Amino acid sequence: MGIEVKYPFLFLLLIPAVIMVFLYIRYHWGKGKEIYLIASLRLAIFCLLIFALTVPQVLLPVKGQAVVFLADRSASIGGNDEALAWIENSVSHRKNEDQFAVAGFGENVVLEQNLGRNREAITEFNGKTDDSQSNLEAGLQFAASIIPRDSAGRIVLMSDGNETAGKSLETASVLKNRKIEIDHVLLKTASGEDVSISKLSVPPSLYLGEEAPVTIEVTSNISKQTDIRLSVNHKEILKETVQVKEGKNVFTFSHKADTAGLTVYKAELAADQDAFAENNTLHSVVNVKGTPKVLIVQGKESGDIASLLKGSGLEAETVLPEKLPTVLSGYLQYQSIIFNNVPATVISENQMKLMEKAVKEFGTGFIMFGGEESFGLGGYFKTPIEKLLPVDMDIKGKKEMPSLGLLLVMDRSGSMAGNKIELAKEAAARSVELLREEDTLGFIAFDDRPWEILETEPLKDKKKAIEKIRSITPGGGTEIFTSLEQAYSELEDLQLQRKHIILLTDGQSATNGDYDLLIESGKEKNITLSTVALGQDADRGLLEELAGMGSGRFYDVTDSSVIPSILSRETVMATRTYIEDNPFYPSVHPYPDWNSLFENGVPKMNAYIATAAKPRSQVPLLSEKEDPVLAEWQYGMGHTIAFTSDFSGKWSGDWTRWEKWPSFINQLVTKTLPQYESEPYRVSVENRDGNTVLSLESAVSKSMPIETSIVSETGEQIEANVRLTAPGKYEATMPESAGMYFLNIKQTDQNGNIQVHQTGFTIPYSEEYLQKGENKEHLESLSKMTDGVELASPEDAFRPLKKPASTKQPISNWLILAAFLIFFSEIAIRRFGLTALAASVWKSSIKKKEKPDAHMKIQKLKTYREAQSPSVQAAVKRQGETSVKITKEKVTGKKKQNRTKPSAEPSPKEREERMKRLLDAKNRKNK
Repeated sequence: MGIEVKYPFLFLLLIPAVIMVFLYIRYHWGKGKEIYLIASLRLAIFCLLIFALTVPQVLLPVKGQAVVFLADRSASIGGNDEALAWIENSVSHRKNEDQFAVAGFGENVVLEQNLGRNREAITEFNGKTDDSQSNLEAGLQFAASIIPRDSAGRIVLMSDGNETAGKSLETASVLKNRKIEIDHVLLKTASGEDVSISKLSVPPSLYLGEEAPVTIEVTSNISKQTDIRLSVNHKEILKETVQVKEGKNVFTFSHKADTAGLTVYKAELAADQDAFAENNTLHSVVNVKGTPKVLIVQGKESGDIASLLKGSGLEAETVLPEKLPTVLSGYLQYQSIIFNNVPATVISENQMKLMEKAVKEFGTGFIMFGGEESFGLGGYFKTPIEKLLPVDMDIKGKKEMPSLGLLLVMDRSGSMAGNKIELAKEAAARSVELLREEDTLGFIAFDDRPWEILETEPLKDKKKAIEKIRSITPGGGTEIFTSLEQAYSELEDLQLQRKHIILLTDGQSATNGDYDLLIESGKEKNITLSTVALGQDADRGLLEELAGMGSGRFYDVTDSSVIPSILSRETVMATRTYIEDNPFYPSVHPYPDWNSLFENGVPKMNAYIATAAKPRSQVPLLSEKEDPVLAEWQYGMGHTIAFTSDFSGKWSGDWTRWEKWPSFINQLVTKTLPQYESEPYRVSVENRDGNTVLSLESAVSKSMPIETSIVSETGEQIEANVRLTAPGKYEATMPESAGMYFLNIKQTDQNGNIQVHQTGFTIPYSEEYLQKGENKEHLESLSKMTDGVELASPEDAFRPLKKPASTKQPISNWLILAAFLIFFSEIAIRRFGLTALAASVWKSSIKKKEKPDAHMKIQKLKTYREAQSPSVQAAVKRQGETSVKITKEKVTGKKKQNRTKPSAEPSPKEREERMKRLLDAKNRKNK
């Protein structure tokens, strides 16, 4: 038991308090001894109040102690059997009052067993930790948070001591102030044969056709054979078997830069019985300057753009939409992307997002040509592609459309749970947004029976309809025919120009029905049917047959992210009025870049897809209905163009026979090419305390403000604040996460001119995947700082703490109460004086003492009278009567002088008092 104070410096207030009391005594010197008492009381009051201000707390010892076992579960440890065995043995030696908890850590921390007086410890780790880092700081902070605040405790750290993230020594200093000890148990690191790529060096910039040296540095802990593979933009260019020796090995290869743009070099190792596969890959990004490269994504019957561009000096590559890249680097190697009559239903949402990032953040150009599977007809409504284009796909309110009845029949069985049903609901919501309020909409969700979510009627409240659709939850089985039959019955009697049903399911129907009769009777009522098969378990044969019979379209979907595009495309195609197929001559707006092409007139055009120009876009060509035929704008760093007619000539008519058609296409592509400056930035990457620090250095050392954009290989935007550290030098800090990243630097000079530089960098794998052995020194430093030790045996984990745990009880209120009581006493002394108070107290005590003495005398008298003989009592009685009579006569004689009163017998009380006086008189006489 002890006392501690929170603000001990407040004891300095005792100095002025003593001085004030001293001055009081000096001023009242010689005025009595009461002055010393008052001064003492005042000093006591000051002391009590000042002591209360320091917030004193009584320390009460706590029985037992709190111990947190913190186990390293990073990759460098390998298995956790050693740590589990230590915990189990330690817990078996604890006392009944002791509490313990178990936590595991890697890059993150997981609580395995909460703090308590558990009888047994866990036998295996169940929490999921990221083993790519050893974040000792996070682990210690978490373990300390388990120990009750303001209470001592112990953390048993079981690790190899290799810290790859965080600053554990700083955390240890904080724990020392909390009286938390850190004991440690040294765990062995994972052992085994390991070969790793420690460095990949390629020049940061190359020219097209330049022979580039590629250096690969390999580190191994054993001599063995391994395969080295080198790829450029995900295409393997080299594979060689080499002999590596123990230690550092350097291999140099060469490669001719044969493609322009950002080029990704990837080095890989393949070795038998390798401990860590994570350290076998490294990337390097190179900016190759040369002929601009264009990616052409070609649909069906769309013409051949690549052959036309070859004569313009551009390098073109044509791919099918199904073969589009799935990583950002796959798009950054191109300076422009062309979509030629490509439907959105075969492109995943993620691929669209990557292209949108390439355009916005890195200046890649984008062109979309029209056609039956492009723009709104292709299902691009509310997609990332629509976001980057200068036109909107929705044209509601611009023209009279035929009356439409749309009924959605969607599977809500248990197999649709999760992402599939969420995307299906989002798709249905987009379809609602595309409809007009006068259109008719119905929605049936089915499992083993149909559920009518929206009654088939004119769409009056879109917001309410979307809310109902998004409230759908998964149900039971799958039964298609009954729901489809209900959908046909609700549409067949409606007087509408277009009636369309969209059926979406991922399963097989539990029952069979007469689909032929149902669909044929529906066709007589002008009802069409499209079907969507989602996933591998869907009945593709049935759904494809139903779509064929229903004069609709069948979609075989393997990536559920395309569902929204499918439903929006179906909604648009149900109207068939997005295609404007009346031949016309486009009108030209006076934009200087295009005027020279149309000096001799504009060719005739057959058709185009109706769209709406966005507010900031430029529209050089307009239709007779003032719809955009050619629109362009700047989207972020990139320039995008929409040409709503087609390239094949089916819609564009005389344009493909126009002598300036090749120049027109070439100008379209040229306008979308990024305008890069040649000013380079040197980029370097280093690790500081678990964070990646990106250093940028300008070759001209000018301190101009810059804007940077960092995007990962998967298209994720990385937040990084760039700060100026020196003239022409900048730094950006970002979380450490291994992988490849692309950097876009935008600098604005004093005249407002913008210069752009593109590059890339890689963050290598964590040091966790390097076999560095145990770092015992680091663990000893942590223990020494907090008065901990290295545990020699498991039972030592619950040994007594050097600074035992205790609870704190504040006593400030009691001190203040005591000060007030003394204060009131001091007031009483000053008001009445010490002598008066003492006399009053003495007088009060005397009165209390007299009362019991008189009562005692009366009792003695009664006892004495009872003890006398009858003769003595009679004599005493006669004597008393004579005395009383004489006294009475005297009194009576005196009263007769004034007035005459009748005599009366004395009362018993009077007689008792008389007897008392007689006895007193007798006693005095005997003395």
